[in-house]
Amino acid sequence: MRAVTGQQVAIMELASQGLDPEQIVSRLGTPAGVVRAQLTRLTRKVRAGAVVPPPLPIDSVARRKRIYLAGFDVFRVDAVEHGKRLRMLCSSNGFDAIYPLDHEVPNDLPPAGQARWIYRANIEAIDAADIVMANLDDFRGPGEPDSGTAFEIGYAVARGKSVRAYTSHTSLLVERVPCEKGGHAQLCERGFAVEDYGLRHNLMLACSARIVVGGPAQCLADLVAMMNAGTTPSP
Repeated sequence: MRAVTGQQVAIMELASQGLDPEQIVSRLGTPAGVVRAQLTRLTRKVRAGAVVPPPLPIDSVARRKRIYLAGFDVFRVDAVEHGKRLRMLCSSNGFDAIYPLDHEVPNDLPPAGQARWIYRANIEAIDAADIVMANLDDFRGPGEPDSGTAFEIGYAVARGKSVRAYTSHTSLLVERVPCEKGGHAQLCERGFAVEDYGLRHNLMLACSARIVVGGPAQCLADLVAMMNAGTTPSP
């Protein structure tokens, strides 16, 4: 049996999108008789195992990777709108996004109950994701990302998830934290040593996640490039 032709590939791709023969004829400008004949030949080739058809739309959706969006973005004044922008950005790159504010917290719970509800919801969301993408910019202090985000990265790593992160900082951790020389180490204003391993973040974050300088768009571009290259992400 001869290999699939270019015309057959075009017809097969349109058919996989749910187009009927008449729509395929209109799209390609090919005579109806030719399209129907080619569809018959393609059916025989698929049954014989000579060609594998492209996935149906539902199959393509089912195989889309899911990304959990970690970060202190949930504390922004425009947190909900920002989440929508992040989801659209992920979708345009072929991913489904899970944002911590996707579900509303029950109003009938006391504050402590709401906190526990949010914790469980976020844990379940990470479990349901394939990848965690985290915003590691400084949050409430120089050199310190959001502590909740740091926990989520640790949990994701423990669960065997791929972790990606982004930061706008090009400077090293020891350069961002106010400190001065004290003995054999740089000491912060409170007298604690500031690690200096040539990293932009605490080593437990820098060594567990692949961190890209830039924003979510740059992080996604890096992820897509590595996936297209068939390489395994590594910190």
